[in-house]
Amino acid sequence: MGSRGFWGAERGSGLIRNAEVSDERGEVSEELMKEVWAQRARCAINLPTMRHQPIPSSLFVANRQRLAAKLAPNSVAVVNANDTPPTNADGTLVMWPNSDLFYLSGIEQEESILLIVPNAQDEKLREILFLREPNEHLALWEGHKHSKEEARKISGIQEIKWLSDFPVFFRMLMCESDTAYLNSNEHRRAVVDVQSRDARFVEDCQKQYPLHRYERLARVLHELRPVKSKAEVDLIKKGCDITRKGFLRALKKTKPGVYEHEVEAEFAYEFVRNRAKFAYSPIVAGGANSCCLHYLVNDQKVKKGDVLLLDVGAMYGNYASDMTRTIPVSGKFTRRQKQVYNAVLRVFRAMCDAAVPGKLPKDWQRECEEMMVEEQLKLGLITQKDVRKAKPRHLASKKYFPHGLGHPIGLDVHDVACVPSAFAEGWVMTVEPGIYIPEEGFGIRLENDILIKKNGNVDLMSHIPIEADEIEDRMKRK
Repeated sequence: MGSRGFWGAERGSGLIRNAEVSDERGEVSEELMKEVWAQRARCAINLPTMRHQPIPSSLFVANRQRLAAKLAPNSVAVVNANDTPPTNADGTLVMWPNSDLFYLSGIEQEESILLIVPNAQDEKLREILFLREPNEHLALWEGHKHSKEEARKISGIQEIKWLSDFPVFFRMLMCESDTAYLNSNEHRRAVVDVQSRDARFVEDCQKQYPLHRYERLARVLHELRPVKSKAEVDLIKKGCDITRKGFLRALKKTKPGVYEHEVEAEFAYEFVRNRAKFAYSPIVAGGANSCCLHYLVNDQKVKKGDVLLLDVGAMYGNYASDMTRTIPVSGKFTRRQKQVYNAVLRVFRAMCDAAVPGKLPKDWQRECEEMMVEEQLKLGLITQKDVRKAKPRHLASKKYFPHGLGHPIGLDVHDVACVPSAFAEGWVMTVEPGIYIPEEGFGIRLENDILIKKNGNVDLMSHIPIEADEIEDRMKRK
């Protein structure tokens, strides 16, 4: 964030360095910059501000209302954009939008700050979005940045201000407030090695205002985000549809002798052409690699008689999908592979139905592990002696099914939720049982995304082939 922190006019993304850029890349004439800016202004209405199609601002308005209803009286909530991540030298990656900021505003632009102040004395200041102010230099080197009117249309927030105004307005609103809700990454499995923009803001805020009461905004958002609205489910379904397109393309590509990364490229083609991106680093694992749960190198040649495990999902409009299929490289499963495949499929079907409102995820996991014991006994993987010797909290099936059955999915692949929380109507969960047999050189995992409903869950990926016979049939029709 630099020495001036959030309280000065310092640029934090590292993409533009004013005089440094001019020195290293050559002087840019004032006339050129003015012409670029003029052209941008003339056609700004046609410039895309995000890859996906526009999302109705009503989604973000409703999310802010739900959050405001949970905040303490006389409080202010603050959400920051993510940092633009560096690579090496002066390189940067594309910024990954902050999920909480997007959930509340639909904004994906770097350095943005959202304030929600439900009891502000001036009603106009109860929601304020602060953005980088567009200028000629930004237009030349980075391209289009939101105008105030564009930000209003995207977010439904009427009070849009430039970042240079933030210190004054924040001080005024903090002086009216008793409590500040500040944000942080509280996902229980997160590894936080690098200080985030939110963390730096927390430090600065507590130094400036040491006598305020501070609360964890993440805890409140973790109560809200698991239950998906219809608009959110529709965005997840769009990601599922795009994932299906990639999978059907991968079926046609897969044959002995191709490389794992060539199959990955088939997904990439469909994702990009459909305004999506990979929701996470794809797993394309042939043969024994299918027994590695988080195999990511995708650089091996697939062989006749092997399986190919595909754990891939498209993200559309910042909402993730998450699919796993295991297919036969030669177009037909061996007898043993099909036995294991159908065992996993039976568990998958049962667990899709078993995720009912009111059930704790740990109890759902236990049910799966118990069913896995029966399936692994039938497959000859474990014995009754193994079952008797197993500890009550570590069933014999753990040897060949060592991971969790599923997780919430939404704006994050492993979406946030308060722990422990029972399933509720509106949650979207992955269901992903697997059996991995290193000594036989293959593993099988199957995974779909389901919407939990009181009167029966909805499989959002039911249109993606999963039956072994259908997969074999489609691979014959290449």
